[in-house]
Amino acid sequence: MNRTAPELTKYAADDHSVAIARFLGRDVRITDITHISISKQVSVERMEVQLATEEPADDTGMLYLYPIGGNRYCMQLCYLQTGDTADEPLRLYSIRYLPDFFDQFPAEVLNAGRPFRFDETTEQQFSVCSKTRALLQQVEQELTAPPLIRSLQYTESAIQLLRRALECITVPFVSCQVPACRFLAYESERDKITEAMRILEENIDQPQTIKDLSRKVAMNECYLKKGFKAMTGKTIHEYQQSLRINEAKKLLQQEGRSVTDVANILGYSSISHFSTAFKKLTGMKPCELLA
Repeated sequence: MNRTAPELTKYAADDHSVAIARFLGRDVRITDITHISISKQVSVERMEVQLATEEPADDTGMLYLYPIGGNRYCMQLCYLQTGDTADEPLRLYSIRYLPDFFDQFPAEVLNAGRPFRFDETTEQQFSVCSKTRALLQQVEQELTAPPLIRSLQYTESAIQLLRRALECITVPFVSCQVPACRFLAYESERDKITEAMRILEENIDQPQTIKDLSRKVAMNECYLKKGFKAMTGKTIHEYQQSLRINEAKKLLQQEGRSVTDVANILGYSSISHFSTAFKKLTGMKPCELLA
Protein backbone atom coordinates (compact mmCIF):
# COMPACT_ATOMS: atom_id res chain seq x y z
CA MET A 1 0.00 0.00 0.00
CA ASN A 2 1.46 3.37 -1.05
CA ARG A 3 0.78 6.46 1.05
CA THR A 4 0.64 10.15 0.17
CA ALA A 5 2.94 12.64 1.92
CA PRO A 6 0.32 13.69 4.54
CA GLU A 7 -0.48 10.04 5.22
CA LEU A 8 3.21 9.25 5.68
CA THR A 9 3.53 12.07 8.21
CA LYS A 10 0.53 10.82 10.20
CA TYR A 11 1.73 7.21 9.93
CA ALA A 12 5.16 8.10 11.27
CA ALA A 13 3.66 10.13 14.12
CA ASP A 14 1.25 7.34 15.11
CA ASP A 15 3.98 4.71 15.09
CA HIS A 16 6.21 7.09 17.04
CA SER A 17 3.75 7.13 19.95
CA VAL A 18 3.17 3.39 19.80
CA ALA A 19 6.92 2.71 19.79
CA ILE A 20 7.50 4.83 22.90
CA ALA A 21 4.69 3.04 24.76
CA ARG A 22 6.03 -0.39 23.73
CA PHE A 23 9.62 0.60 24.50
CA LEU A 24 8.95 1.64 28.08
CA GLY A 25 6.55 -1.24 28.76
CA ARG A 26 5.29 0.41 31.92
CA ASP A 27 3.27 3.37 33.19
CA VAL A 28 5.18 6.58 32.58
CA ARG A 29 4.66 10.32 32.76
CA ILE A 30 6.48 12.71 30.42
CA THR A 31 7.46 15.80 32.44
CA ASP A 32 9.36 17.68 29.74
CA ILE A 33 9.85 17.34 25.99
CA THR A 34 12.30 19.09 23.67
CA HIS A 35 12.07 18.93 19.88
CA ILE A 36 15.45 19.17 18.17
CA SER A 37 15.23 20.38 14.60
CA ILE A 38 17.60 18.50 12.28
CA SER A 39 16.20 18.02 8.76
CA LYS A 40 13.19 16.79 6.79
CA GLN A 41 14.73 13.31 6.89
CA VAL A 42 15.55 13.03 10.60
CA SER A 43 13.75 14.30 13.70
CA VAL A 44 14.73 14.05 17.36
CA GLU A 45 12.84 14.42 20.62
CA ARG A 46 14.33 14.39 24.10
CA MET A 47 11.98 13.73 27.01
CA GLU A 48 12.34 13.68 30.75
CA VAL A 49 10.14 10.92 32.17
CA GLN A 50 8.96 9.64 35.52
CA LEU A 51 7.96 6.02 36.03
CA ALA A 52 4.74 5.40 37.89
CA THR A 53 6.44 2.76 40.04
CA GLU A 54 9.80 2.49 41.75
CA GLU A 55 10.74 -0.37 39.47
CA PRO A 56 14.42 0.02 38.56
CA ALA A 57 15.41 1.28 35.14
CA ASP A 58 18.58 0.65 33.17
CA ASP A 59 20.10 2.20 30.06
CA THR A 60 18.69 0.42 27.05
CA GLY A 61 18.07 0.97 23.34
CA MET A 62 15.48 -0.29 20.87
CA LEU A 63 15.18 -0.12 17.10
CA TYR A 64 11.78 -0.14 15.37
CA LEU A 65 11.23 -0.43 11.63
CA TYR A 66 7.87 0.08 9.92
CA PRO A 67 7.32 -0.81 6.21
CA ILE A 68 4.89 1.64 4.58
CA GLY A 69 4.58 0.10 1.12
CA GLY A 70 6.36 0.72 -2.14
CA ASN A 71 9.64 -0.57 -0.68
CA ARG A 72 9.77 2.36 1.72
CA TYR A 73 9.85 2.44 5.50
CA CYS A 74 10.34 4.52 8.64
CA MET A 75 12.87 3.67 11.33
CA GLN A 76 12.97 4.83 14.93
CA LEU A 77 15.61 4.54 17.64
CA CYS A 78 14.54 4.85 21.28
CA TYR A 79 16.96 5.22 24.17
CA LEU A 80 16.23 5.24 27.89
CA GLN A 81 19.11 6.79 29.79
CA THR A 82 19.49 6.92 33.57
CA GLY A 83 21.31 9.74 35.34
CA ASP A 84 24.62 9.45 37.15
CA THR A 85 22.79 9.97 40.45
CA ALA A 86 19.41 8.85 41.77
CA ASP A 87 18.20 12.48 41.79
CA GLU A 88 18.68 12.99 38.05
CA PRO A 89 15.58 12.41 35.87
CA LEU A 90 15.32 9.57 33.39
CA ARG A 91 15.75 10.72 29.82
CA LEU A 92 14.10 9.21 26.80
CA TYR A 93 15.46 9.95 23.34
CA SER A 94 13.45 9.27 20.20
CA ILE A 95 15.18 9.58 16.82
CA ARG A 96 13.09 9.04 13.69
CA TYR A 97 14.52 8.37 10.24
CA LEU A 98 11.82 9.05 7.64
CA PRO A 99 11.53 7.33 4.22
CA ASP A 100 13.43 10.09 2.40
CA PHE A 101 16.50 9.33 4.54
CA PHE A 102 16.81 5.81 3.12
CA ASP A 103 16.03 6.88 -0.46
CA GLN A 104 19.59 8.19 -0.72
CA PHE A 105 21.01 4.64 -0.51
CA PRO A 106 20.93 2.10 -3.39
CA ALA A 107 18.73 -0.95 -2.74
CA GLU A 108 21.72 -3.30 -3.03
CA VAL A 109 23.47 -1.40 -0.23
CA LEU A 110 20.45 -1.57 2.08
CA ASN A 111 19.86 -5.26 1.44
CA ALA A 112 23.46 -6.48 1.73
CA GLY A 113 24.29 -8.11 5.06
CA ARG A 114 21.23 -6.63 6.71
CA PRO A 115 20.49 -7.75 10.29
CA PHE A 116 16.73 -7.81 9.63
CA ARG A 117 14.20 -7.65 6.81
CA PHE A 118 13.16 -4.25 5.50
CA ASP A 119 9.79 -5.50 4.23
CA GLU A 120 8.32 -6.43 7.62
CA THR A 121 7.85 -4.73 10.97
CA THR A 122 10.96 -5.13 13.12
CA GLU A 123 11.70 -4.63 16.80
CA GLN A 124 15.31 -5.12 17.94
CA GLN A 125 16.87 -4.37 21.33
CA PHE A 126 20.54 -3.38 21.54
CA SER A 127 23.02 -2.42 24.24
CA VAL A 128 23.86 1.19 25.10
CA CYS A 129 27.63 1.70 25.28
CA SER A 130 29.74 4.69 26.34
CA LYS A 131 30.11 5.74 22.68
CA THR A 132 26.32 5.84 22.28
CA ARG A 133 25.96 7.94 25.43
CA ALA A 134 28.53 10.41 24.10
CA LEU A 135 26.65 10.68 20.79
CA LEU A 136 23.36 11.33 22.60
CA GLN A 137 25.03 14.16 24.48
CA GLN A 138 26.17 15.63 21.18
CA VAL A 139 22.61 15.52 19.84
CA GLU A 140 21.23 17.55 22.73
CA GLN A 141 24.01 20.17 22.86
CA GLU A 142 22.86 23.70 22.10
CA LEU A 143 25.19 24.60 19.25
CA THR A 144 25.95 28.25 18.45
CA ALA A 145 27.03 27.56 14.87
CA PRO A 146 25.09 28.95 11.85
CA PRO A 147 21.86 27.01 11.10
CA LEU A 148 23.25 24.92 8.20
CA ILE A 149 26.40 23.89 10.09
CA ARG A 150 24.30 23.14 13.19
CA SER A 151 21.96 20.95 11.14
CA LEU A 152 24.91 19.14 9.57
CA GLN A 153 26.43 18.46 13.00
CA TYR A 154 23.15 17.11 14.37
CA THR A 155 22.67 14.97 11.25
CA GLU A 156 26.20 13.60 11.66
CA SER A 157 25.45 12.53 15.24
CA ALA A 158 22.11 10.96 14.23
CA ILE A 159 23.81 8.95 11.46
CA GLN A 160 26.52 7.75 13.85
CA LEU A 161 23.84 6.66 16.35
CA LEU A 162 22.08 4.65 13.64
CA ARG A 163 25.36 3.07 12.56
CA ARG A 164 26.22 2.16 16.16
CA ALA A 165 22.77 0.63 16.74
CA LEU A 166 23.03 -1.47 13.57
CA GLU A 167 26.53 -2.59 14.56
CA CYS A 168 25.23 -3.73 17.97
CA ILE A 169 22.37 -5.64 16.35
CA THR A 170 24.52 -7.19 13.60
CA VAL A 171 27.10 -8.33 16.15
CA PRO A 172 24.98 -9.60 19.08
CA PHE A 173 25.98 -8.65 22.61
CA VAL A 174 28.11 -11.25 24.33
CA SER A 175 28.38 -11.23 28.11
CA CYS A 176 31.68 -9.79 29.24
CA GLN A 177 34.14 -12.32 30.52
CA VAL A 178 35.82 -11.68 33.83
CA PRO A 179 38.01 -9.68 34.11
CA ALA A 180 36.72 -7.59 31.15
CA CYS A 181 35.28 -5.31 33.86
CA ARG A 182 38.50 -4.98 35.81
CA PHE A 183 36.90 -4.78 39.25
CA LEU A 184 35.35 -8.21 38.62
CA ALA A 185 38.81 -9.70 38.69
CA TYR A 186 38.36 -9.70 42.48
CA GLU A 187 36.29 -12.53 43.94
CA SER A 188 34.89 -10.19 46.61
CA GLU A 189 33.36 -7.99 43.89
CA ARG A 190 31.90 -10.96 42.02
CA ASP A 191 30.39 -12.13 45.30
CA LYS A 192 28.55 -8.80 45.57
CA ILE A 193 26.94 -9.35 42.16
CA THR A 194 25.98 -12.89 43.19
CA GLU A 195 24.47 -11.49 46.38
CA ALA A 196 22.47 -8.97 44.33
CA MET A 197 21.11 -11.83 42.22
CA ARG A 198 20.12 -13.71 45.37
CA ILE A 199 18.29 -10.67 46.77
CA LEU A 200 16.32 -10.29 43.53
CA GLU A 201 15.44 -13.98 43.49
CA GLU A 202 14.24 -13.93 47.11
CA ASN A 203 12.19 -10.74 46.69
CA ILE A 204 10.30 -11.33 43.47
CA ASP A 205 7.24 -9.57 44.87
CA GLN A 206 9.22 -6.52 46.01
CA PRO A 207 10.95 -4.75 43.08
CA GLN A 208 14.37 -3.47 44.11
CA THR A 209 15.67 -0.10 42.96
CA ILE A 210 19.30 0.04 41.88
CA LYS A 211 19.95 2.48 44.71
CA ASP A 212 18.57 0.09 47.35
CA LEU A 213 20.29 -2.91 45.81
CA SER A 214 23.67 -1.17 45.71
CA ARG A 215 23.29 -0.22 49.38
CA LYS A 216 22.41 -3.79 50.38
CA VAL A 217 25.46 -5.29 48.66
CA ALA A 218 27.77 -2.34 49.45
CA MET A 219 28.69 -1.62 45.84
CA ASN A 220 28.79 1.56 43.77
CA GLU A 221 25.62 1.87 41.60
CA CYS A 222 27.60 2.23 38.36
CA TYR A 223 29.80 -0.80 39.17
CA LEU A 224 26.73 -2.80 40.17
CA LYS A 225 24.98 -2.13 36.85
CA LYS A 226 28.08 -2.87 34.76
CA GLY A 227 29.10 -5.93 36.78
CA PHE A 228 25.58 -7.37 36.78
CA LYS A 229 25.34 -7.09 32.98
CA ALA A 230 28.81 -8.58 32.60
CA MET A 231 28.08 -11.64 34.73
CA THR A 232 24.47 -12.34 33.72
CA GLY A 233 24.16 -10.89 30.22
CA LYS A 234 21.08 -8.97 31.42
CA THR A 235 20.44 -5.61 33.02
CA ILE A 236 19.13 -5.63 36.58
CA HIS A 237 15.66 -4.68 35.34
CA GLU A 238 15.66 -7.42 32.66
CA TYR A 239 16.78 -10.02 35.21
CA GLN A 240 14.17 -8.95 37.72
CA GLN A 241 11.42 -8.89 35.12
CA SER A 242 12.29 -12.39 33.88
CA LEU A 243 12.11 -13.71 37.45
CA ARG A 244 8.70 -12.15 38.03
CA ILE A 245 7.23 -13.26 34.70
CA ASN A 246 8.52 -16.82 35.12
CA GLU A 247 6.86 -16.92 38.54
CA ALA A 248 3.69 -15.45 37.01
CA LYS A 249 3.56 -18.24 34.40
CA LYS A 250 3.86 -20.82 37.17
CA LEU A 251 1.08 -19.22 39.22
CA LEU A 252 -1.22 -18.92 36.21
CA GLN A 253 -0.57 -22.29 34.60
CA GLN A 254 0.20 -24.65 37.47
CA GLU A 255 -1.80 -23.12 40.29
CA GLY A 256 -4.64 -21.63 38.26
CA ARG A 257 -4.49 -18.24 39.96
CA SER A 258 -6.42 -15.34 38.43
CA VAL A 259 -4.63 -12.52 36.62
CA THR A 260 -5.64 -10.13 39.41
CA ASP A 261 -4.23 -12.43 42.10
CA VAL A 262 -0.94 -12.89 40.27
CA ALA A 263 -0.51 -9.15 39.72
CA ASN A 264 -1.07 -8.55 43.44
CA ILE A 265 1.18 -11.42 44.56
CA LEU A 266 4.07 -10.18 42.43
CA GLY A 267 3.73 -6.57 43.56
CA TYR A 268 2.61 -4.93 40.31
CA SER A 269 0.94 -1.56 40.76
CA SER A 270 -1.96 -2.48 38.45
CA ILE A 271 -3.30 -5.29 36.29
CA SER A 272 -2.54 -3.25 33.15
CA HIS A 273 1.08 -2.79 34.22
CA PHE A 274 1.40 -6.53 34.84
CA SER A 275 -0.25 -7.40 31.52
CA THR A 276 2.04 -5.04 29.61
CA ALA A 277 5.18 -6.48 31.24
CA PHE A 278 3.94 -10.05 30.67
CA LYS A 279 3.17 -9.50 27.00
CA LYS A 280 6.48 -7.74 26.39
CA LEU A 281 8.40 -10.77 27.66
CA THR A 282 6.19 -13.63 26.45
CA GLY A 283 4.36 -12.20 23.44
CA MET A 284 0.97 -13.08 24.91
CA LYS A 285 -1.51 -11.72 27.44
CA PRO A 286 -1.76 -13.40 30.87
CA CYS A 287 -5.38 -14.40 30.19
CA GLU A 288 -4.26 -16.29 27.05
CA LEU A 289 -2.04 -18.50 29.19
CA LEU A 290 -5.02 -19.30 31.42
CA ALA A 291 -7.10 -20.23 28.39
